[in-house]
Amino acid sequence: MNNNSRIIRSTTVLAVRKDNKAVMAADGQVSLGDTIMKHNATKVRYMYKDRVIVGFAGAAADAFNLFERLEAKLETFNGNLTRAAVDLAQDWRTDKILRRLEALLLTMDQDHTLIISGTGDIIEPDEEVAAIGSGGPYALSAGRALLEHSSLVAKDIARESMLIAASICIYTNDKINILELKQKD
Repeated sequence: MNNNSRIIRSTTVLAVRKDNKAVMAADGQVSLGDTIMKHNATKVRYMYKDRVIVGFAGAAADAFNLFERLEAKLETFNGNLTRAAVDLAQDWRTDKILRRLEALLLTMDQDHTLIISGTGDIIEPDEEVAAIGSGGPYALSAGRALLEHSSLVAKDIARESMLIAASICIYTNDKINILELKQKD
């Protein structure tokens, strides 16, 4: 199995858009193998004047390296998330050292939600919900259902979806951190 086909475990990060609101949520569990090492880790953060939210799944040290690089790209491209993501993905794919990083990034601004991988992929999901990490499929399924069949606001959809994922995925807990982008003026 090569590095790019590994299942990235030990987290769940979810992005939800509804009614011009954009939120991202992540659990707080840090696992090392089958041992829980920490319960309240922060896996999502604001970037570029609080206009971008980024979350990670995978190795923490690798993710922090990618956070720094993405933040620099956002500065270079004046907060243009799409251009910053493309430039980061190109570097990630072609640089010998970066190629070894084991992480995925989920990013969002007011207009775009992007998943960035080390294979050079930048995916903009068709739906208003996206997720990464071992609990991602569970949170994504719950988020899609709640978005379609409930009157919950984006933040509550994110919270409930994460709680569902935490009840299924052993690498996800219910210590949820949720960030919301401020609406455009």
